[in-house]
Amino acid sequence: METRARYALIGFFILAVLGAAFGFVYWLENKGGFGERQTYRLQFESAVPGLYVGSAVLFNGIRVGDVTSVSLNPAQPQQVLATISVMKDTPIREDTVVNVEQQGLTGGVAVTLTGGTSTEVIPADGDLATLVAPPNVGRDWTQSARDAFQQVDKILDENRVPVQEAIKNIEVFTDALARNSDKVDGILAGIERMTGGGKDASLLYSLKPATDLPPAPSAPPGWKLTVPEPSTLLAYNTDKIMTRPAPDESKPLNGPRWSDSLPILVQAKLIETFENAGYTDDITRTLGDFPDSDQLSIDIRRFDISTDGDPNATIVMLAKLQSPAGGVIASKKFEVTAPAEGSDPGDYVDAMRAAFQKVALGILDWTTETLASVPADPAADAPPANMPDDFGDVPMAPEPDASAQ
Repeated sequence: METRARYALIGFFILAVLGAAFGFVYWLENKGGFGERQTYRLQFESAVPGLYVGSAVLFNGIRVGDVTSVSLNPAQPQQVLATISVMKDTPIREDTVVNVEQQGLTGGVAVTLTGGTSTEVIPADGDLATLVAPPNVGRDWTQSARDAFQQVDKILDENRVPVQEAIKNIEVFTDALARNSDKVDGILAGIERMTGGGKDASLLYSLKPATDLPPAPSAPPGWKLTVPEPSTLLAYNTDKIMTRPAPDESKPLNGPRWSDSLPILVQAKLIETFENAGYTDDITRTLGDFPDSDQLSIDIRRFDISTDGDPNATIVMLAKLQSPAGGVIASKKFEVTAPAEGSDPGDYVDAMRAAFQKVALGILDWTTETLASVPADPAADAPPANMPDDFGDVPMAPEPDASAQ
């Protein structure tokens, strides 16, 4: 009798364990649990890749339940039906928006619910209330990319002829650029200089006026002098520092430049040489300052560095003195060569400065000596003949009669 009672007790225990296990499984399947649940049906009009039983259900970003089943609609195979089990107090209304969201790059998707403003509950469709998802809600980004590329391919196919013509025009334009690459480089270099760009923009050099000047004149000279901008060849009418690698070749230095175009720089430093010698009030660069002045015209024939062998700076200038009437008073050619101590740009500039100082000093001495030896025109300063000393008693000439003209 005791043995039978013991067997009955064991059987009752086993039944209790099995019942508890079934209850636990039922709870895991979201049919029960510690809180009450509400079940809804979701209707998708397109494929929903990655949606599985057990996928999370989020309401405004908060997990409120899980997907309990996923199936196809036998009547409409393009539709996907899913049921979700959520907490009963989840505020799902008729304007709640259904969406799906990728969970990481390789994970599945989660059903996302977004609350609206309506207070109306969803009417039940049979045994369950149904939420209809917007079209293409389950569309993943890879499919969207494929569709976008298909649209691009369609547009290119429809505009095949204009695209081919545009490509041909681009080829013509690039060929034109290739043929004129030197001109384009020159334009870009000019823009770079104007804007102060370039890695060598700070390497700007200037000439220096002559030194070892003669004593300043004790009295103002009897002449006024205008020094216009010198004339020169196109190769020297620039701010580039020119070199001569061969007798008939010219090549600019890369990087360093003069601080202004060479003719303007030569004009400024020649005038400065005269001013430093004591002729500040007697020389100008503008003819309007001294309308009846003599004129010193300079023609720059050569201003470069010979790099064939030992580098030497060579400057050749033709100076011409003209009277106010335009006649040539005298002319002279000035040619100076100065060796460079090295082959660096600074050595070249120092040699050209030294040569220019000798030329400027020679032009100063020759100009002042020549103008001092020109005899003054006595008729320019003498009063007219028979002119009385006092004009007070001289009667004025009568006005001419207009009818007699």
